[in-house]
Amino acid sequence: MAEALGALLEASLDPRRNKEAELALRQEEQKPGFSLQLLQISASESYPSNIRLASALCFKNFVKRNWTNEDGNWKLPQNEVETIKRELITLMISVPPSIQTQLGEAVSVIADSDFWERWNTLVDDLVSKLSPSNPTVNIGVLQVAHSIFKRWRPLFQSNELYIEINHVLEKFGTPFLSLFEGLDAYLEQNKSNKENLIQGYTQLNLMIKLFYDLSCHDLPPMFEDNLGAISQILLKYLTYDNELLHTDDETEAGPLEYVRAGIFEALTLYVQKFLDAFGPHVGQFIQSSWGFLTTIGQETKYDILVSRALHFLTSVASMPEHAASFQAEETLGQIIEKVILPNVSLRESDEELFEDEPIEFIRRDLEGSDSETRRRAATDFLRRLAEKFEESVTKVTLKYIEHYLAEYAKSPSSQWKSKDTATYLFSAIAAKGVATSTHGVTATNSLVSITDFFQQHLAADLVADDGVHPILKVDAIKYLYNFRSIITKEQWQQVLPILVKHLASPNYVVYTYAAIAVERALFLSDAQNQPVIPPANIIPLSKELLEHIFQLIQSNPAPEKVQENEFLMRCVMRVLVVIREGVVPFTDVVLARFINITDIIRTNPSNPKFYYYHFEALGAFIRFAAPANPDKLEQALYTPFAGILQNDVQEFMPYVFQLFAALLEANPSANLPSYYQELIAPILMPVMWESRGNIPALVRLLSSIIPRGSQYIIEHNQVEPILGIFQKLLSTKTNEGYGFDLLESVVATFPPTVMEPYFIQIMQIILQRLQSSKTENLSMRFVRFYHFVTAHDEKGYSPDTIQQICEKIQADLFKGVYLGLVLADTQKLARPLDRKTAVISLTKTLANSEAFATKYVKGWALTCNTLLKLLELPPEVVHKDDIIEIDAEEMSFGVGFTALNTIRMQPRDPWPETGADLKAWVGSYLKESDKKKGGRVSQFAQERLDDQAKAVLGSYIS
Repeated sequence: MAEALGALLEASLDPRRNKEAELALRQEEQKPGFSLQLLQISASESYPSNIRLASALCFKNFVKRNWTNEDGNWKLPQNEVETIKRELITLMISVPPSIQTQLGEAVSVIADSDFWERWNTLVDDLVSKLSPSNPTVNIGVLQVAHSIFKRWRPLFQSNELYIEINHVLEKFGTPFLSLFEGLDAYLEQNKSNKENLIQGYTQLNLMIKLFYDLSCHDLPPMFEDNLGAISQILLKYLTYDNELLHTDDETEAGPLEYVRAGIFEALTLYVQKFLDAFGPHVGQFIQSSWGFLTTIGQETKYDILVSRALHFLTSVASMPEHAASFQAEETLGQIIEKVILPNVSLRESDEELFEDEPIEFIRRDLEGSDSETRRRAATDFLRRLAEKFEESVTKVTLKYIEHYLAEYAKSPSSQWKSKDTATYLFSAIAAKGVATSTHGVTATNSLVSITDFFQQHLAADLVADDGVHPILKVDAIKYLYNFRSIITKEQWQQVLPILVKHLASPNYVVYTYAAIAVERALFLSDAQNQPVIPPANIIPLSKELLEHIFQLIQSNPAPEKVQENEFLMRCVMRVLVVIREGVVPFTDVVLARFINITDIIRTNPSNPKFYYYHFEALGAFIRFAAPANPDKLEQALYTPFAGILQNDVQEFMPYVFQLFAALLEANPSANLPSYYQELIAPILMPVMWESRGNIPALVRLLSSIIPRGSQYIIEHNQVEPILGIFQKLLSTKTNEGYGFDLLESVVATFPPTVMEPYFIQIMQIILQRLQSSKTENLSMRFVRFYHFVTAHDEKGYSPDTIQQICEKIQADLFKGVYLGLVLADTQKLARPLDRKTAVISLTKTLANSEAFATKYVKGWALTCNTLLKLLELPPEVVHKDDIIEIDAEEMSFGVGFTALNTIRMQPRDPWPETGADLKAWVGSYLKESDKKKGGRVSQFAQERLDDQAKAVLGSYIS
């Protein structure tokens, strides 16, 4: 069996046999013990190393998919789970580094769900493997420890988290500290043995990372007791040097740089969080970081080290007792000259990046993506000093800015870098606080003028056609982009045409920055929430503008080049969002471009941000162009979208399902075209629903197909498979809401005669789930569904439909359901449409229900009280409404589901006939019904309600 599995793994490495081998492996993984066989192959030296590595990789992916289900329960048999946990750490330490890395990732996947309570032996296992003098073994152990403990860094404080950290510290803290002593001795003994020294330094690098992990929330007691000794070790290795650890490459950081950078990162944490304890030890590190920064070379291999050292000094500058030492004007001059200027000046490596890898230059230069660059770190340090001593820092920096501008004026062609430095320094001291992704810099230094600097020094570079270095053009555009909220509406309207003109620049960085600035300018709104650039100004330019950006995107037809520049596609999206229906006159041109780009990038999706913006832009196009040309768009986009599904392009599928749905929703009354009918069977296949990221999009697509294809679905016996999907979705907490979305569209579409055979089973499934694992969301969705059915009497349901189904399941079942769930939770409904549905449902129950007229006499009064409460009082619990404006900057991309904002589901009111005044509708509906039923409603009100309820209800009816 293991031989056969080994052969499959070997085939999976061969590009010609890869696809079928992958499928065969997926078949094999259904068999018991599959994971343990993979571990045996990974461990066995009788297999070649590439097969062992493939086996470890397959094991890691298997664990990712099959360790737990959505509710956190194990999917594998318990004995297999226990064997894996027992053997994995020992095995990991005995295999070569490449295999070790894969198994280490598997450990952290398991730890994600099981550590620490379901795997409380893990830390003991790790500690038992540590050796005072064997880095090879220690590296494996520490790598696993780091992969688990680093998860704490971004987490918020909670009791559970602190219990976990204390569990680890209790067992791991002291042995970890004593490992430092052993390692220190080992490094001394091996200082002239290169191979051992590098192994020792690899262990040291991991230990510094773990030192950070273990301290990231609170100062561990064993660290606090030994801070003096720890500081000595950190200081020693911050300044330690050894020729054998130097790298030959000027661009590649080596073990020395990584360890020093890690130490600076840990020091910064200790200054920011544990100053009381760490304060006495800070001084010695300030000296050594100062020494570093004034002597270190300009090579890029030192970038991460310089930026971390600057982060450390930035934190120190926040401490009153140390900040004062920076205050004197002379000292500030020294700091700016020796530390800031060398690190903000453009280097040769920056120019090379600008020329050879422009997209990388842009990403690094833009907000946040350059947090490890010297420029960003030096700017942060200068800003921190300016916060403390605004006047003196501004004064000293302006002197340098004037000096550099004067140098530039003497010889613009050879001294352009001086102007670049001056602009950079000015931006650094002019901006205050943190720039936001939506509005850029919002607070500025009152001692300088943003607009004067732009007009005197940058506007000419922006307007000039030639003779200006492209980097200076970028500086001018970036200045507008950074200070976009400070620039007035009138100034923006003057500047925008110039930016649009720069989209025609032959320089990649210039035209991309122009696109970035145009996109953000179109996003800006003023204090009255009106766009800073009125759509009317853009609509006349929009056809040429879009055509030009599309040309830039497709200037190189290779799939990876087309999708390289997400900033251009984001600009396309923004233009379409702004011009809205303005795109209709040139629908054909834009449609052809979208189809072409989709066909190119589907062959090799490589940039998630690009294709997110691509589908977001396509969504905007569908939303605004489809209502005018529904058939044309449905037909034209079917082929490229269906191609994505046929070729199983996983990354695109959740987007395509949403776009298909938006196309159908744009033309709700039409019949379902035949090519869409063919789509139904494939999307009902269980395999489609296995990927978690597909589910929200598939539910939306199916919900938009059902109303248009109901006849076809009935004729092809597809109602039952659809309800099977509802049952599967309802079985997990993650998907229960999507299950109800699907059920509601089924109930709203198919007549009761079609639904009758299934209703009892549907109710049983819901009530069983409510009994076995009730969640707030589940009970609210059931309440909403109850009202949804009860209110839809025009579709053939009645206020007694659910009561009759419940009674068929079990006598007297309805009473408990109605009192314990429906009436108890109706007041918690928060969304206006859900509350309106409940009002209609309760009103129709009072007016038309036979069961409540005769059988549930008290229930009638309780129903009336719930109705009045719903109309008179605000909702009990305010849930966050699910309609929020997300700016795409804040989105996370990658696997799973990303909703497209441009085609968000618009809530549709199924009951427009009630008008705006719901109380008046309730009154007239009850009055009308009272007439038809011979005064029954007013009689029940007299007999069954208390005086207060009578008075309120009377006020509606009168």
